[in-house]
Amino acid sequence: MMQAEQPSSSLCIKTFATPQDYAATFAAMKSLTEQRDDNTPDELWLLQHPSVLTQGQAGKPEHILINTDIPIVQTDRGGQVTWHGEGQLVGYFLFDLNRLKWHVRDLVNFTENMMLWILKHYHIEAYTKADAPGVYVEGRKIGSLGFKIRRGRSYHGLSLNIDCSLDGFQTINPCGYAGLEMVRLCDLITPCPTFSEIAALCQQFIMEQQIFSQIDAQAH
Repeated sequence: MMQAEQPSSSLCIKTFATPQDYAATFAAMKSLTEQRDDNTPDELWLLQHPSVLTQGQAGKPEHILINTDIPIVQTDRGGQVTWHGEGQLVGYFLFDLNRLKWHVRDLVNFTENMMLWILKHYHIEAYTKADAPGVYVEGRKIGSLGFKIRRGRSYHGLSLNIDCSLDGFQTINPCGYAGLEMVRLCDLITPCPTFSEIAALCQQFIMEQQIFSQIDAQAH
């Protein structure tokens, strides 16, 4: 009797050189998640967005403190409001958790560990909090995360501040925490790494984990 073919465990990492519209990217994530099957390769998208505020599924409008011309997009991820913009690496994890045999906590740990590993590469001591997902340096938040799981498949992901403006964060309670101060890599080290350098470290981290049998890296 022939054995059933094992589902694919390959990953496609797509790095985008130019800023990507948030609403269009959000729609593309949902579409891929809805249409994929058991053999669809997982994907990781590494990119930047033009300035935008994104509100979590249960986000409270009172966490937007100042009305500005920054677009506000309602999403279906967890968490409250956050800001994305150029100079910030955003990573979207389109993973089949069932195939990886991961729980949501495994995905969160993997994402936080990626950011911790990148910061350690630059000799930055960072840490996580059990009651407030993300990555912190001396009480200030440098990396955020939020996910949506649909039929055992994830989308949305992380954001890591490199050399972005902090003005957008100052119009909100970041991630729903009043008074939370944000920090960037450029505040901590000189010279500051580029988006491309941080994206390359994301890829290196994943390769070293040996989770996927095949990894295909693509530049867009």
